[in-house]
Amino acid sequence: MSKSGLSDMKMSELIDLLERRLTVIGDAELRERNPEAQMAQLREVSEAIAAFHERHREEIPARLNHFLANASYGKALDWARAERES
Repeated sequence: MSKSGLSDMKMSELIDLLERRLTVIGDAELRERNPEAQMAQLREVSEAIAAFHERHREEIPARLNHFLANASYGKALDWARAERES
């Protein structure tokens, strides 16, 4: 278990979701070719992040909870990566 209160597996799951969101946002080809599909993928991964947050709210430390609650996903990803490496 990481120091954060989340298990290593849960922390990895969250990091994967946050990284997937960045990948979707950064997919310029998809945005040009099919912006509706990109928005659908973005909505899907954002909903998955929100669901993760809801399921694990009691285990999530206050700072990470703040980032997730305010959709500060870049800050949440930075925090989670640093926590996993510590």
